[in-house]
Amino acid sequence: MNGNFLSRFLSVAATLGNKPLLIEDGRTVLSFAEIEPRTAQLAARLQALGGAPGERIVVQVEKSAQNVLLYLSAQRLGMVYVPLNTAYTAGELEYFLGDAEPAIVVCRPADEASVAVLAGRAKVVTLGENGDGSLLADLPETGVPLAMRSGEDLAAILYTSGTTGRSKGAMLSHRNLLSNAETLHDLWRWSADDVLIHVLPIYHVHGLFVALHGALLAGASVLFHKGFDPAKVIAQFAQASVMMGVPTHYTRLLGQPELTPDACATMRLFISGSAPLLAEVHDRFAERTGHRILERYGMTETGMITSNPYDGERLAGTVGYPLPGEDVRIREADREVARGEPGVLEVRGPNVFSGYWKKPEKTAEEFREGGWFVTGDIATMAPDGRITLVGRAKDLIIAGGLNIYPKEIEEAIDALPGVEESAVIGVPHPDLGEGVVAVIVPQKGAQVDPAAIVAGLQDQLARFKQPRHIAVVEALPRNAMGKVQKAELRKAYAGLFAG
Repeated sequence: MNGNFLSRFLSVAATLGNKPLLIEDGRTVLSFAEIEPRTAQLAARLQALGGAPGERIVVQVEKSAQNVLLYLSAQRLGMVYVPLNTAYTAGELEYFLGDAEPAIVVCRPADEASVAVLAGRAKVVTLGENGDGSLLADLPETGVPLAMRSGEDLAAILYTSGTTGRSKGAMLSHRNLLSNAETLHDLWRWSADDVLIHVLPIYHVHGLFVALHGALLAGASVLFHKGFDPAKVIAQFAQASVMMGVPTHYTRLLGQPELTPDACATMRLFISGSAPLLAEVHDRFAERTGHRILERYGMTETGMITSNPYDGERLAGTVGYPLPGEDVRIREADREVARGEPGVLEVRGPNVFSGYWKKPEKTAEEFREGGWFVTGDIATMAPDGRITLVGRAKDLIIAGGLNIYPKEIEEAIDALPGVEESAVIGVPHPDLGEGVVAVIVPQKGAQVDPAAIVAGLQDQLARFKQPRHIAVVEALPRNAMGKVQKAELRKAYAGLFAG
């Protein structure tokens, strides 16, 4: 039996004929019947470019139907798909290309010249958001069959960062992706009658694996949005049944007077993830719509780990119960803590990744005996097994559903003229969940202008990583061992974005 997870999606698509898969602005841009021939043809194009099973393909392009086809075609050929955030700068891209060592790089047409300088052995082709570019310009007439892959073969590498050092490539297998999709299909009651509102990017787990895989496995249609317009989304509720979003999406929906129970009458499920959903937002959404948002929790390395129940109480501030087939435990040091006590959440199951690309030492650090992966998140488990996240062992900031790691920003700031040292923290933000704040100590006798700091970071960091507030102070708070007390900084700036 072919372990390539795409075989499951193709078998579903074969039963649905010309049913729309992706719909943009009322127009079908991809049907289920088109998946088989179009992925066969595009996979042949990738093969002609040097693609082969196990080779990496790095993709940094805008969200589009052609991007979805590219993803599925790479899987058809057995390649390892490596999607990158479109906000990454050329400096950041250089590291990813050097680490992934791809055979093919697909970029935006405007980026072709700069990417070609960094691509090494890789063949560089382009794909624009309207299907323009060199990738689709010379498609072979004859397609290729679905590659035979085992469940343990790599399907994707998604880059995630740590609080120190360089980004790490999480290696996800065909088994990882399919097991999560099948579990969520049952848990969230997906069916072919569903219509999903898709407002997420497709370069990370939430939009690519959770949302799109869910629709593909169910045979559901997708209302495909390239951005997020809250008024437009509310207007589409009448045509839809499921929406997945990050907390920022829900806070922006609450700002629309059109958000009413009548507007949501055909919707059966609202799902939130990628960042903690404030209890206040959860409760306000229920009051305005009659729907309680289903919050779940996952990671790049694991896919989804827990979910609030479809039937039963969806408690604000909790992330629900471990998914069927997965084991979760809460530990402190070398012992499992009592129910209700905080500790680091660990997980094992068919969803857990196989390790970090070319980093065996880091992989070994993150796993315990018995296959337990250490998430680094601090959580409690109630007597009935319900999980609540109470903090992060690492200084991760999540803004608008995107992971931001302070160390990378601090290193960029510390390299700027006049800066002695810096500490970067996340504090509550009413729209983004968390806002990035940089607290900077100037060098002796130097003057630090926040505007100059902002200017100095423009070409160093993606926009979503750049601080939304810069504070200049005489000294950072430290403990007796000299470690910066970020908890004190978070407390001091907690109300910065209030209102």
